[in-house]
Amino acid sequence: MTDEPRLTHIGAAGEARMVDVSDKAVTKRVAVAEGRVVMSAATLDLVLRGDAKKGDVLGVARVAGIMAAKKTHELIPLCHPLMITKAEVEITPEPDLPGLRVVATVQVGGQTGVEMEALTAVSVACLTIYDMVKAVERGMRIEGVRLLEKQGGKSGHFRAGGDA
Repeated sequence: MTDEPRLTHIGAAGEARMVDVSDKAVTKRVAVAEGRVVMSAATLDLVLRGDAKKGDVLGVARVAGIMAAKKTHELIPLCHPLMITKAEVEITPEPDLPGLRVVATVQVGGQTGVEMEALTAVSVACLTIYDMVKAVERGMRIEGVRLLEKQGGKSGHFRAGGDA
């Protein structure tokens, strides 16, 4: 037997499979992810003033991120459907980018982690910001979508290095 890392969603014959979590303990699991939408300073100002043509950009993006976390299993083929106990999306301006930083925190009491739910929440919130503001600036960039932290489960605690 080898200690080499293996892909858990690949079966012995190389086929894609959903991981069997039935023997895992039910524990509190939390994941935090982030992403950024980079835009011009003028576009950021427009968003923060609430003058975007499609309405409340930040409010709609927050709700979209939360909804996405709850539907992750419908979007990512091998994810388990989870009874999420917390999904929070925070969007903060970063004038130095310029742009917006999106952070999602997702929690569950369950047998599998919520990393994909947090990453999906961030991605969809960023895409929603882009969609709502693209009439003003099509050259915006979505960057740096990544897992910042994960707690719970057999693999324990993970925290991203660097500027996390």
